[in-house]
Amino acid sequence: MKPVHIRNSCVKTLIFLALCTPLTVLAAPGEDNNAEPPSTAQGWNVRMIHGQDAVNAVLIRAISLVGTPYQWGGATPGSGFDCSGLVNFVFKDMLNVQLPRTSRELAEAQGPRIDFDDLKPGDLVFFGANGVVSHVGIYIGERRFIHAPRTGTVVRLEQIDKSYWTGRYTGARRVIET
Repeated sequence: MKPVHIRNSCVKTLIFLALCTPLTVLAAPGEDNNAEPPSTAQGWNVRMIHGQDAVNAVLIRAISLVGTPYQWGGATPGSGFDCSGLVNFVFKDMLNVQLPRTSRELAEAQGPRIDFDDLKPGDLVFFGANGVVSHVGIYIGERRFIHAPRTGTVVRLEQIDKSYWTGRYTGARRVIET
């Protein structure tokens, strides 16, 4: 595994907090008193979560998983993650929110659509080709997102404005409203 080089001080701080702060203090599952009642979209139980604490919990947990191996169909740190398995694990673990399982279902069902220039930390970002979504990650801010790329790699941070990603960007959804 290659070492992860982090240059941004904000991201370094988040990683430090992820490694040093008990996550149960940040967001105990099932204790989100600010969430709207569940609604149904495409047959999924979907709700908008509110608050900066929810965003922070998601970002810290996601960053703590950097380096976890990619595994197609994987949905836990022990088994590894595929892209949607990573997203699902983080939101379930930190906010007790069950999201649709695949990137395509997430893109169809979850939250309002967000323009590229209006991305906020915690937004789900989607990628694909020919109008078909095939990949998802979590936007962490400063034009970076975290994702599980493909077989043979690990969960990592990536620049969203690289030509590879901008050419495949299909949109974003907001799950957490601040």
